[in-house]
Amino acid sequence: CTGKPNGGARLKTPLTNFELVLEWKHHEHGGNSGLFLWCPESAFTDLPRGTLPRSGIEVQILDLGYEEQWLESKGTRSDWFTSHGDVFPVGSSKMTPFTAQKTYALPGGETFRVGTPDGSRSFPSERLTRAAGEWNHYYVRALNGEVRLWVNGVEVNGGNGCAPATGFLALEAEGARIEFRNMRVRELP
Repeated sequence: CTGKPNGGARLKTPLTNFELVLEWKHHEHGGNSGLFLWCPESAFTDLPRGTLPRSGIEVQILDLGYEEQWLESKGTRSDWFTSHGDVFPVGSSKMTPFTAQKTYALPGGETFRVGTPDGSRSFPSERLTRAAGEWNHYYVRALNGEVRLWVNGVEVNGGNGCAPATGFLALEAEGARIEFRNMRVRELP
């Protein structure tokens, strides 16, 4: 996916309970992408070229450089997103985050906080993504309205009470080239 214009692909069949494995690699420093779960058909109806699904649960796939670019352009760290592994509802979708607020420690002792106690976005317990040009592995389990994410072999994030909890899977590329491989989906009872 080139990401120019923004775009993506979705599965043809909606899913409810499933597990998914996926490898991804950003080709550009600061690349932005995502994996959308449980998108209703209406999220794609009359969707203009270059726009993203209007609803569903997104599992963020940002390169580490995105966070650095934010810091350079704004002069402060983001207080509402991290570089990867955030899980959050889009549009009218709902989710109760496992970790609505998180404080991270950086090398050298600096800390920064993202989120709010009553927020809808869930933040990863660890920051395990590899830099642009390197392959990363996501394992996602979506079961009975709960989503859990493993990054490079470690469970780091999720949420429950997701609505809708059935719908389409979609991959998106937003402004930069990303490559996906070895995607496998298995339906669960």
